Amino acid sequence: MTVIRLLLVDDDPLVRAGLALMIGGAEDIEIVGAGADGDEVEALVDRTRPDVVLMDIRMPGVDGLTATERLRARADAPQVVVLTTFHADAQVLHALRAGAAGFVLKDTPPALIVDAVRRVAAGDPVLSPAVTRQLMRHAAASQADTRQARARARLAVLNDREREVALSVGRGLANAEIATGLFMSVATVKTHVSRILAKLGLNNRVQIALLAYDAGLLEE
Repeated sequence: MTVIRLLLVDDDPLVRAGLALMIGGAEDIEIVGAGADGDEVEALVDRTRPDVVLMDIRMPGVDGLTATERLRARADAPQVVVLTTFHADAQVLHALRAGAAGFVLKDTPPALIVDAVRRVAAGDPVLSPAVTRQLMRHAAASQADTRQARARARLAVLNDREREVALSVGRGLANAEIATGLFMSVATVKTHVSRILAKLGLNNRVQIALLAYDAGLLEE
């Protein structure tokens, strides 16, 4: 059994204790450290080498957004899941653009938080289609034309097959669903996703989905 190394970061000691209690019972997850502010994160990551960081997005010193940007700029960056109290918060959207693999609400049932950690560790984003649509509507509220032009220019580097895969990722489809819909193997889909990430300079599938939405291609 592969054990997932998890770092908790939240300024509220009660929240940290609650998360540790909820997650601590999972045999495949080891809580390797805890922090109270974003300015501690990089040092904690260096010391504990987590696979996943579960991080509050709002903290009084360095917030989760800044901490996520700093972490995801590193070559050895762990996956980040942000904690929030709102489904469609502007800071959540910013954190996803910065490279967070998803987010969970603070009132999420314990079993679903554990599942989110496992999914992110396995390379899957933690966003339901409904929440994704809500975030995309929020994103579309400002500077839509400029963002669309920039997003389309970035996607222009993809070939036709990569573009099809990118749009499927944007629609929230899993690798197996994409493989069935595009008549290719799951391994080929994974290869295409890796190439898309490399060509576009992105960190994860969530950012592919955001770029596809920004380009307006999922409405066509």
